[in-house]
Parts: sequence; structure tokens; C-alpha cells
Amino acid sequence: MRYYDKLVFELSQKGRSAFSLPQAKHEFTPGGVWRESELNLPELSEPDVVRHYTNLSQMNFGVDTGFYPLGSCTMKYNPKVNEQVVPQFDGLHPLQPECTVQGAREVLSFMDKALAEITGMKHFTFLPCAGAHGELTGLMLIKEYHMSRGDTARTKVIVPDSAHGTNPASAAVCGFDIVVVKSRPDGLVDVEDLKPLLGPDIAGIMMTNPNTLGLFERDIKEIARLVHECGGLLYYDGANMNPLLGVVRPGDMGFDVMHLNLHKTFSTPHGGGGPGSGPVGVGEKLVPLLEKPRVSGFHGNFGVIVRACAYILMLGKENVKMAGLLATLAANYIKESLKDCYKLPIPTVCKHEFVFDGLLADNGVTTLDVAKRLLDYGFHAPTIYFPLLFHQALMIEPTETESLQTLDAFIEVMKKIAREAAEDPELLHTAPHNTPIGRPDETTAARPPILRY
Repeated sequence: MRYYDKLVFELSQKGRSAFSLPQAKHEFTPGGVWRESELNLPELSEPDVVRHYTNLSQMNFGVDTGFYPLGSCTMKYNPKVNEQVVPQFDGLHPLQPECTVQGAREVLSFMDKALAEITGMKHFTFLPCAGAHGELTGLMLIKEYHMSRGDTARTKVIVPDSAHGTNPASAAVCGFDIVVVKSRPDGLVDVEDLKPLLGPDIAGIMMTNPNTLGLFERDIKEIARLVHECGGLLYYDGANMNPLLGVVRPGDMGFDVMHLNLHKTFSTPHGGGGPGSGPVGVGEKLVPLLEKPRVSGFHGNFGVIVRACAYILMLGKENVKMAGLLATLAANYIKESLKDCYKLPIPTVCKHEFVFDGLLADNGVTTLDVAKRLLDYGFHAPTIYFPLLFHQALMIEPTETESLQTLDAFIEVMKKIAREAAEDPELLHTAPHNTPIGRPDETTAARPPILRY
């Protein structure tokens, strides 16, 4: 263990201090609020404090340090110009007079129009603070739509077996029963399996297109027709919107309500635990159900909305389409380059992401082994064991922002890992070897975590 790999309490030496403050001349603290004992804080010099936290930051993987090909998380990189824009709005308070926040109101008004144009929806509300929050909001709108018409029998929501896990969870939280529609062997929704599920008890169907396998649902117009004919509505999960930007609009496919993940599609990176934004867009017949005013005093995570606004303005109408095309090109390039080493269960053109089902040559090496070994080569692992349609799922999404050189480096490492798996599987079973922490017992760490020193 290196000296600065120790915990900050282990570095502490009594009597050391990283600051020096003058003695207060007056004491304004009211009685009864003083602590009975001193705080148990570490005592370090300023250089020790700075070095400890700087070294700690370098132990973490981030989008600014390496390639981050997590699947179903979409855009990872946030253009730095966005960070220069956001501070212009960071002094706002949701309760200050409306006349003093007209600049912020203009941002929201622009985003309403821009997102409506991009998606084919009529209007958006920006209150939801994340994708799942948007899902719940959209489902509540669907429920209210049916209830307002006296159609109280619609208690079920259809969800494909390839759906994001938040879809059935959000529907259940909203009080709906979940009905699963199966996928065909080609990974698309089985329309024949869907037909007998439709009836007067169906409130709607939740889908993302392209789906979680990165495949475009070619029968979407037929699905929309069938669901609408039975009186249901279509909900679009916008998590996979990237490859469709400027090419296809959910509203034109027949969707009635949708959410967008601004932190996935419009440049605030996802996967790092930062704030999200899940604005909900609706078609004409649901507009009366949106809260009034649609732009209220509380605007969700407003900084994420500002970043998305800057990103859209930076690209412009002419170039927003390039994001989707490049995301699709990058995913297909990696897929075709690695299909001779990794099992490709659905060998067809994908959109922004695709799924392998483990190594082509089975030598006892699992998807988890591959993911751990990638860390030794400086790449973050893709999403693993999701979607649940494949036992050794490895979901790769390169996004539109990565260079050809980065993609080629990733491809070469993935091929090298495949060779290692064939020649020395134990090397992968015990990976990673070059990281500060090896391979902990993840189940134990998750169930009885030790959260204090």
C-alpha cells in the first residue's frame, strides 16, 4: 500500500492543521447548541490534505480519463462550453419574482419548441428531474386521460420483455398491472404475441425505439395502429433517442407521450451519478392535461436544461442529425470488427448500441471476466448481463463523440482479451490486476456494506 492510499484518518497526526483562522472577537452562538465533545476530524497539514484527495480522485474512472462504452446510457461526454454557460444562471431562486427571471423563461420556451420539433410532440413539461420521474409523470397523464373520459377499466400497461427495468417499475408505482409482450428471435416485438393482449383493459404500451438491443422496431406503425384501435395510448421511453435525432420522430411513429433524458441525449453525461432531467412531451390530445402553467416556478434540474439548450444551439438544425448518424456508425463499426471473437446473437444492422452474448469460443470465461479485464487496459466495462434476453449479455454503446482512434484501440483490446481467454483463462478469472482494488465480493459489499471507518 502506498502512503497516500491510506484512509485520511490513518494519515492523521494529532496537532497538525491545514488552516489558521483568527480568534473570533464576538460570540454570537446561542446557548444550548454547543457540542458536548469535539468533532472527531482527521488532523493533517495542507499538503497532506491536497495530496490525499488528489490521489483519491485519480483512483476513480471518469469520462474525462477514458472510454466509457456503457450500453443504454447514451451520451457520456459533456462539451465543456456547456459548463461555461450554466454559471450564468446559478444564482436563480425558484421563488423570486417572475419579472426577474425572463432569461430563464426564454430558455424553457426555446427548449419547449426545440424538443417538440425534434420529437414530433406538441408541448413539453420540464418538471421531471430524471428519466424514471418522467416515466411516472407520463403514465400519470395516460391514467388521467382515461379517467377523464370515464374509461376506468384500463388498468394494464404492456411492456416488452426487452424493456428497461424502469418501465414496469414506473407502471407499477402508478398503479397499473404489467403485461409482458414477447420478442421474436430477431429481437423485435412479436406483433402476433401482442394482438391477444389488447383489449378494453389496456391503458397503453411502453416502448423505446430503437429497443434495448439497439434494434429499430420496424413494425412500430402497425403496433401503434393496434394499440390505438383498442383504445390505448403509446408511451415512448426516450432513453435511446440518440440515433434518431433529425432522422425519425416518435410523434410520427404514433407515440402519444414520451420523456427525453436530457442527461442522455443532450450532453450532460449519464453514468457518473450526476443530476438528470426527464422532460415529458405530449401529443395534441394530452396537452390540456399538462400542469398550468407548463413553465412554473420550479423547473426541475434547471442546469441540465441549460446544458441541453447550449448543446442544441451549438449543433444547430443543420448538424443535430449528425449526432445520430455518428452514434449509429460507431456502434456498427465495433460490432462488425468484433463479431469473429464474440457471439453476436442477432447479426443485423444496429443503431446506437448492440449486444454480444459472451465469447465466441467458450473456455469458461464469463462476461464478468471480460469486463474486469478491460479495466486493466484503461477502459471502463460495457453494461453486462443486461438485457436479460441473453445469458452472457455484453451491451456496448460507443456514442457519437468518440474518435476512430479510440474505437480502434478498444477493438484491439477486446480482440486481445479474446485471445487471452483462449490461451490463459485464469488471467481473466483473476482480473483486474492493475487497479487499486482487485475483485471484491460484490454481493457481500452490496448487502451488508461497511459505511463508516
